[in-house]
Amino acid sequence: MIAPPTEENGYLVLGFDKLGAYPFVAPGFDAATPNGEVPTGEEQIPEIVKAWSGKKALVTGFMLPTKLENGLVTEFLLVKDPAMCCYGVMPNMNEWVVVQMKKGVRPLMDVPISFYGRLKVGPMVENGYLTGIYLLEGERMGEVKG
Repeated sequence: MIAPPTEENGYLVLGFDKLGAYPFVAPGFDAATPNGEVPTGEEQIPEIVKAWSGKKALVTGFMLPTKLENGLVTEFLLVKDPAMCCYGVMPNMNEWVVVQMKKGVRPLMDVPISFYGRLKVGPMVENGYLTGIYLLEGERMGEVKG
């Protein structure tokens, strides 16, 4: 059972203890799927987690930049552990959040950072592949914890 998150100034405080608190097995890609449908595994996401979609959230984790513009990070993965991805440890899909920042932020790696924004919970599919289940439309960077 996942306990409801606390709130801070109107934002749900969602750590990876809540986001990753349930088993999620990413479905495999099958080119023979009818109508080119991509299996998303959405049925594995608990209702309490789905209820966070569309709400303002505060998430803290480690930045793994994926898009840069003019030296600023505009899209990145926020992961629960700095060893994830970078050192060969593949995280579970519910152990990362894709964060998109309209106004880029400076890259800060290997230190925990908080980000505020609107959370979307549900499958994200690119080019026929499931790429994530959490998206944070970032408003601002918060406290650097390290």
